[in-house]
Amino acid sequence: MDLKAVRAFVAIADSGQFQKAAVDLALTQQAVSKRIAALEKDLGVRLLVRTPRGAELTIDGQALLPHARVLLRAEDRATAAVRPGDRALRVDVVGRRAATGGLVQHFHRAHPEIALDVVTLFDVETAVTALRDGAVDATFRAVTMPGQRLPDGITATPVLDEPLQLCVGPGHPFARARSVTTAQLAGHRIWMPGNVPGTEWHAYYEELAAAFGPAIDTIGPNFGLEALLDTIAGSATVATFLSERTPHVWPVAHDLRLVPLVDPVPVYPHSLLRRTDDPHPGLTALHDYLVATRPRPPEGELWRPSWAEPPRRVLEGQTLEGQTLEGQTLEGQTLEGQTFEGQTLEAQQGPTRPASPAA
Repeated sequence: MDLKAVRAFVAIADSGQFQKAAVDLALTQQAVSKRIAALEKDLGVRLLVRTPRGAELTIDGQALLPHARVLLRAEDRATAAVRPGDRALRVDVVGRRAATGGLVQHFHRAHPEIALDVVTLFDVETAVTALRDGAVDATFRAVTMPGQRLPDGITATPVLDEPLQLCVGPGHPFARARSVTTAQLAGHRIWMPGNVPGTEWHAYYEELAAAFGPAIDTIGPNFGLEALLDTIAGSATVATFLSERTPHVWPVAHDLRLVPLVDPVPVYPHSLLRRTDDPHPGLTALHDYLVATRPRPPEGELWRPSWAEPPRRVLEGQTLEGQTLEGQTLEGQTLEGQTFEGQTLEAQQGPTRPASPAA
């Protein structure tokens, strides 16, 4: 059914005149008449009769009218759902059970007036393409994995350093440990069937394995978190990585343990990616909320992959490509191909390890 013809039919029903409907629709009266004729031919019934005073609905026209209004309202809602500026703020959270999904949920509780459309895109290339094309307004990613670079016009704001914990069953050697150093992971089997090559999380765990020696095992189909935890609970040799920010529920009989990792604490670095020219009014609110409520990183030394390190603190008065950095905030500026927004290079008395952003 031609919705333009349906809209012309409703306009005539509301105004009672072909001429008035034509004015309202910015069409000629002849064009409106042709649309009604085509609609009547398509339905096989007469919908309107002309009278000296204008037009009246036939019995079939009266029967169609409420359904025609529903069709037009559905068209308007469908258009608003995808039109930039009119549609809900569309955010990619990678996975609804990921920590980033929790961040967006907290934002929604703080700002229920902002309509949200939460989507899940698997890999960074798909997410960045959707961001660049305007299909999504924001995405959460670890930036930037080897071989990748953010396109011009896309900024990355760090919003969460998510500490990893070791998940083991009651028979595992680390089951009774209060904490485990990352060096102690060497040689231990870490089962992660969802660790797909080509993703930023695969690049993260690949560098983690190279640095500390755990055996990351991706063999086997990925049946989801519940099936993974079933296996961990019954094994004395297999563990996996989880986070206290990842929603997980398991049977009491599993007796699973989440053991903190320390010295250093491996953290997964989540950043909010967005286009600098995105006009959506809710995007600034999301960005500002995440920056203002950013959780403090864990105490002690942190580990991130080399490609995800924040900018290093510098000596007061030190220059970089002709620009003096004296406690200056790099916001919206590019540093070695990577945009860092809202991070401050603080003055130091000497070189230090990479800074840990505070909330």
